[in-house]
Amino acid sequence: MDPADPQASMYDDDDDDEAAMSITSWVSVCPRGLCKVQQKQARERRLQTPADLVHNTSCSSSYSPRLGSLCRVRVRLKADVDDSQTSVSEELDEKLSITDLTDTAPVAFPRCHDSVLQVPMGEWTTLRLGEGQCDVVERCLEKMRAGEKCEILLAAVGNIPDVSVSKEPSENGPLCATVELQAFTPGKESWEMAPTEKWEWVKSHKERGGVRFRSGDVWGAAHSYSQALKLLITLSTHVTDAETNGHTDAADEARHLPSAREFKTMKAELHSNMSLCQLKLNQPERAKDSAAKATELEPGAAKAWYRLGQACQTVGELEEAKRAFRRLLELQPEFPAALKALKDIAAREKATNTQLGLRLSKMFS
Repeated sequence: MDPADPQASMYDDDDDDEAAMSITSWVSVCPRGLCKVQQKQARERRLQTPADLVHNTSCSSSYSPRLGSLCRVRVRLKADVDDSQTSVSEELDEKLSITDLTDTAPVAFPRCHDSVLQVPMGEWTTLRLGEGQCDVVERCLEKMRAGEKCEILLAAVGNIPDVSVSKEPSENGPLCATVELQAFTPGKESWEMAPTEKWEWVKSHKERGGVRFRSGDVWGAAHSYSQALKLLITLSTHVTDAETNGHTDAADEARHLPSAREFKTMKAELHSNMSLCQLKLNQPERAKDSAAKATELEPGAAKAWYRLGQACQTVGELEEAKRAFRRLLELQPEFPAALKALKDIAAREKATNTQLGLRLSKMFS
């Protein structure tokens, strides 16, 4: 599952051809659910200045941040932006204070369950693109250039509480904010990364997903596991080649790659963890598919069999659920939850048969 799948984009050009206005919509993840985002961005069409050329060269011909880019960003409520009276000199002082973003560490702060925009409001802060601190902000940054600003309109999707911002009062209706990108360091697209870099990102996403799940941020955990799976899939060929050819070529690179066994185990664990998240998010069909993939990769994974049984039980596929729980008991006899689940299924089937018998008796009485 990827809960942040993009939706359609629309681009409008001004008649004077001096600027372009883009309006893009998508669905993003926040700790309490999904949020529909509309990004409105005005981009001037101007000749490049020497500063632009230096910036473009430093960013490997990319105009926008990529995976791993350190981004100097500020997020403010639109109302606060309209009311502010920031002087030009203050803005210049802030820009001149950044001398070497490369040596700046990302700002560490916990994700908050009562916030959609998971960044300190009104302050310049440093984020590493790809870490998923705030899905909304990161998605905006992927389309921005240094020095640009955009407006975002956010509205809750489904039956989640009102969209709000940490330490700010809840808004009635959509929330409007601005995102400013002051500067960023070079990053990479996934296909530009070395296999070992991808593997490190996979492990990082998995670890982050576990932290988020334990804190109750199930949507955030699911997003982290999804990001890990996306990168892991691209490693399949590299792992196979390293296993087949040994470590004769690119020895240092191969030593830091996972073995075929480690790769399969990681993939199974990610699918199993994703299944748990999907069960918590009331997505049993997706949970069943994820758990089935995990058991196929790791037939001895007890947790995956349990989650497969739970998912099948939830969607009413009782025979499949019984097979999953019995397989789990083969791996771990006397597993309490599996024994209880089988008793519940037996009671459910007995009740169904009793009701059917009553109906038949009424038909022929």
